[in-house]
Formats: sequence, structure tokens, C-alpha cells
Amino acid sequence: MSGNKIVLDTNIVLYLLAGDETLSAFLQDKEGYVSIITEMELIGYPDITAKELNQIKGFLEDCTVVDINEEIKQIYSKLRKQYRLKLGDATAAATAIYLDLPFMSADKGFSKVAELQLTAYIP
Repeated sequence: MSGNKIVLDTNIVLYLLAGDETLSAFLQDKEGYVSIITEMELIGYPDITAKELNQIKGFLEDCTVVDINEEIKQIYSKLRKQYRLKLGDATAAATAIYLDLPFMSADKGFSKVAELQLTAYIP
């Protein structure tokens, strides 16, 4: 595991795009990763403006978007069954576990996932 890499949950990206300076400072020297589902949640957000979409796409260009593979599918399936996570949450968590990287989220529900190296954020 590298100390400068981190997988970001959708809510963290939204806080960053909204101008959260605490998050921005924390993530300044980190290499961000997002799951393909996180990317889809961000660009498919209802009522998104063209300006917001461009901002999201610009942010995603600075991240590594991780596609779903067989190993992530297997981890996803285990997480869904064991912790009853939603599709997006289970996919994001499975991506972090697969990459063996910390996962940052403001969602308290991830604290129950023992396999996850959770970096919890309280806005």
C-alpha cells in the first residue's frame, strides 16, 4: 500500500467540488482513485448543469477511474451479502479492497466493513 494513494467515495468528490478546503488540503499530495460506479454516479447526477459536468469531468481527469474486473466482482458480491451494502457502496468499497488502498467516505455505514481501510470524513 502506498501512503499517497486513496480511493474516494462519491460524497467525498462532491464535497471537494463544493469547495471543502479541509478535504482539499488533506488530499493535496494524494493520488485519487474512484470506481467506475462513482464516475457514473457523478456524471449521471439528475439536474446537473453543463458547468458542473465540466467540473466533474475535469476532476475525474486527475483521478484514476478503476473499471470492474472479476476480482472486484467477487469482493463486491461478498460485501453485498455480508454487509447488505447498496450497489454503489459495495462497488466502491470492493475497489478499495482490491487495490489495497485506504477508502475515504463521509458515510458512517462503511465503519462496519472490517476489510476496508476506512478514512472517515466528518464534514
